[in-house]
Amino acid sequence: MGISHFAILIPGNFAGDDPFTGLDETLRLFELAEDLGYHSAWVRQRHLERGVSSAATFLAAATQRTSRIGLGSAVIQLGYESPFRLAEDLATVDVLSRGRLNVGVSAGPAPFAHLLDGYLPQWPQGESRYAPAERLARALRSEPLSDRAEAGNAAGDQIPRLQPHAKGLTNRLWYGGGSTASAEWAGRNGWKLLTGNVITAERHKVFLKTQADLIRTYREAWQGQGQPQVALGRVLLPTDSATPEQREKYAAFVERRLPRTCQPNGPRDTMFLPDLTGTSDQIMAALRHDPILPQVDHLRLELPYEFEPEDYRQILRDFAGMFDLLR
Repeated sequence: MGISHFAILIPGNFAGDDPFTGLDETLRLFELAEDLGYHSAWVRQRHLERGVSSAATFLAAATQRTSRIGLGSAVIQLGYESPFRLAEDLATVDVLSRGRLNVGVSAGPAPFAHLLDGYLPQWPQGESRYAPAERLARALRSEPLSDRAEAGNAAGDQIPRLQPHAKGLTNRLWYGGGSTASAEWAGRNGWKLLTGNVITAERHKVFLKTQADLIRTYREAWQGQGQPQVALGRVLLPTDSATPEQREKYAAFVERRLPRTCQPNGPRDTMFLPDLTGTSDQIMAALRHDPILPQVDHLRLELPYEFEPEDYRQILRDFAGMFDLLR
């Protein structure tokens, strides 16, 4: 089918009274993914939930537990962040990983801003929603902030610039685009595009038609160096080696989430694609009807929230067995 890059996206969930065990299990999944031959492993960043709230901190730990696999954030919501400080953290992670970091972000207001008065950055009125992403990219370029050395630090006078400078990291910036406006901005600014099972209804109320429009808009707007790159995410739950209890659990999960796929949801007209579960052959039969898959070479396996570590390990192993079918 033409897929050459296989990735995973892990929620990093944990028990409220024992966060260490869940976070450590997630790091173990990164190690397993590397052993199984996945090309990259990504972690969600979530706030006010029992999941990874600081992708940079978590991925810094992952740099010390892996040696080859690409590492990524999908996505860091910039409404919560100071772009310069975030850039310092991400550059440090990239240096520690020896250039394996992929930075996935999204812009717009923080969803929990109403609960965090006084904690979040204050953006100028009327500023473009994409301005924080533009600031992040500018900071990561580590351009001199003055043409004069500045005193006042222990190392003596230095030209002020973001340190460390992670050369090449600006070529690994990904934008999580759920709308054609975001896709157009990403293409015009030379960012790679992340798209998955959640997008915004616009001209169509049909998910796959809308996603095709989004990708087309991105490619037509492309003004970056080289070729535009699109990474596609799908929730796939293969059951080849699953226990009967796991098969039942996965089927119930897919069935429970199916109603949300029947129409746009909420004030933002959010659309969801149905999840897939079954044997490798059954999942492959469904994927052959996915018109988006032939348009990409980067496929991201998105793992559900609140599954057990043994569920994630079984899914990772079974999906790795599908690589040759998807290539």
